[in-house]
Amino acid sequence: MILNRTIGAVASAAMALALSGQASAQSSAERAVEAAKQYAGATLNVFYEAGLQPLDPKNFTGPMWEELTGIKINVIEAPLDEMFTKIMQAHRAGSGAYDVLNVVPNQMPDLAFAGVLEPLDDWVEQYGYRDELATIAPVYRDNQMMVEGTTYGFPDDGDVLVLYYRRDLFEDPDNMAEFKAKHGYDLAPPKTWQQFNDIGQFITDKYAPDIYGAGMLRQPGNAQYLFQERFRVEGGKFFDGETMAATINSEAGVKVFTEMVEANKFMPPGVEQWGFIEAFNAFLSGDIAMTISWPPVGRWAAGYGKGTEALAWIPETKVADKIGYALPPGGTPELAVGFSLAVASGSSNKEAAYLFIQWMNSEEISLQRVQLPFALRDPFRDSHFTSEEYRSRWSNAGDYLDTLKAGAETGLLDLSLIQTDRYEEGIRQAISRLWAGDDPQEILDDLAESWDELTERIGLEKQKRAYLDWAGKPNAYPN
Repeated sequence: MILNRTIGAVASAAMALALSGQASAQSSAERAVEAAKQYAGATLNVFYEAGLQPLDPKNFTGPMWEELTGIKINVIEAPLDEMFTKIMQAHRAGSGAYDVLNVVPNQMPDLAFAGVLEPLDDWVEQYGYRDELATIAPVYRDNQMMVEGTTYGFPDDGDVLVLYYRRDLFEDPDNMAEFKAKHGYDLAPPKTWQQFNDIGQFITDKYAPDIYGAGMLRQPGNAQYLFQERFRVEGGKFFDGETMAATINSEAGVKVFTEMVEANKFMPPGVEQWGFIEAFNAFLSGDIAMTISWPPVGRWAAGYGKGTEALAWIPETKVADKIGYALPPGGTPELAVGFSLAVASGSSNKEAAYLFIQWMNSEEISLQRVQLPFALRDPFRDSHFTSEEYRSRWSNAGDYLDTLKAGAETGLLDLSLIQTDRYEEGIRQAISRLWAGDDPQEILDDLAESWDELTERIGLEKQKRAYLDWAGKPNAYPN
């Protein structure tokens, strides 16, 4: 693949489409461009997660938007764990520092209740965007746009945790025969966590230390998403919906914590310290047979993006033609962060900001953006999953997109409350104690107590309102 040429062609095609300007039959992207021209000369401050994400507005959509409309895009970056605080600080100071916000969906209620986000419904109707919003994949459309019936953001990143596995090991005839003789069922992507453990132990017993059965995200900041998912797969509920008493210390929670510790025994030594990079590198190097992670792993491990300057840090993949894609055990993967595009209520260029996010989020422009190998925007529209162009990017890109589409139907929302970050910090601290060897029940009892105290400080009825709004969404808990 000569990706620079590909990106140039993508940009030219998207530019030509957006410039076509047939007013009466315009697409939503074209309508946004035409309306935005009245703001030529303005500058929009666009707030993005630091790292690879901003390469999209810096190198692709930003320059294209300026050429089309005369509006400049100024990208302001911050680490993910600082974004919420910086957004709130700017709002409280009345600084008007940001026009366009990238909002982590589970923080949207907190921001909306605080008045940080501008309601979008009037503009959606004015600029004819409602029908196109309906073609966003269900789990994102139904869960990451609205707070109490008002639209505050456009789902713009199909983050979902996917199971990646070594097809060559799973399809090896000797492995298949030996595994079935031992366990009585076929060696295949695990449907349950017991199967995951069986397969992981089998591969470790046969191949370690050259290959281990699995390697997982275990640093608390990443592992908390795996815990949130698995806890609900096992039947857990975060709170009692009537009393708002924390129920994180239920039998399900203790079971998950106990089994997470046991699973580490068939993973590489030191796995408790693994974050995204460690698990990613181990999979690309062929050192592990299974891992669960975000969508970029699936395309980068297949070699997509090789030769792109921004991805020069990625090691050579040894598994490009050996990767299989599946949903994690339970079939309801954690959505794990993601982003929605929103307009800051303190912006002095609100309408221009809205038009920019409609254009970026539109069918034709978003399809180009999710194919940028370096920008971390993952497929989130029905048309992204079915795109023949995308499905031709590498040999089994179709399997990859089919798996992401399945996740976009059954995926589980990250817990969303007022001051969600404080509840999540409790989970992170609990996982740190777990790896340190503390008793799972004791850890979770302490976590439940701290959550109850936090709920009281925030206000039980206020928090109950936020929780029930979240819990009433289709993908808060498995169906």
